Parts: sequence; C-alpha cells; structure tokens
Amino acid sequence: MRTDNRQVKNTVISIYFILIVFAILLFTVFRSIDLFSEHTIYIFLVAFVLMVLFHAVASYFEYDSDGEKISVINKGLILTEYINYREKQVEFLRSQLLGFKIRDFVVYKSLILILRSSDGNVRQERFNITLLKRRKRRYVRQSLGKIIKQNKKNKQGK
Repeated sequence: MRTDNRQVKNTVISIYFILIVFAILLFTVFRSIDLFSEHTIYIFLVAFVLMVLFHAVASYFEYDSDGEKISVINKGLILTEYINYREKQVEFLRSQLLGFKIRDFVVYKSLILILRSSDGNVRQERFNITLLKRRKRRYVRQSLGKIIKQNKKNKQGK
C-alpha cells in the first residue's frame, strides 16, 4: 500500500503566506496608529509562536509497503526541491518491524516504528503524520497491523 499527503502542500504554502502577510500588516498598522502600543510586542510574539508551531507541524509524509521492503519518508514542505532540511527516510524489511505506536497530541500526531536492526538491537523511529488525513492514518495503521500479525505468525511457525 502506498499513501502520502502531497495534496496539502498548496494549503500549507497558502497558510505560510497568510501568516507572513498578517504579521507585516500588523506591524504597519500598529506602527502608524498608536493602537495597542504597549501590547505590540506580545502580539508579534504570538504571531511568531504560531508561525514556528505551524512550521514544526507542516511536513510531507509518505508510506510505501509494496514489496518486501517498507519505506517511510518524512520531509519539510517548503523549499524541499532546493534544500533537504528536514528529510528523514527509513527503509526496512517487513520482518524487522516489531511494533508501532500512533501518538495523538492536540496539534501534533506522530508515528513511532519499533524496529529490530540486523545486529539484534531494537530502535525507534519517529515520523510526523499531523497533516495525514484520518482515513490514510487508518490505512497505515491497518497495514502495519497486518505486517506485525504476519511476523508473529511466521515466528510461531518456525
């Protein structure tokens, strides 16, 4: 199964643009009118925190479980054609998957994969799935559940 969230890229770019225009508009309006002059720094601080929070949440996610290898990719949505600044890519065999968790916080959702490496160590890989639609998150959960069930069945059969 293959799934990704590439269709949200235009939405994310639009939100970035709106946030930047809103910050510039606030700056010029508050500068020209002495409205909220003592609270201006707090308003800009809130706008900056919103921008940083949105930047942390906005990322591209791709999941591919076709074939013997599973590929999971996370990377930023802005400037990824020019700079790979937040790319995380993991490829592993189906038999290396031990478990997974999907954490759902208020504004952030993550997928944690528990993998066994070739030398026997267990490691965890974390991926941002915040902008992945609920239906696609369910598909990823079902796919990973099937793989774990198959791994347990193969382990008991040996």
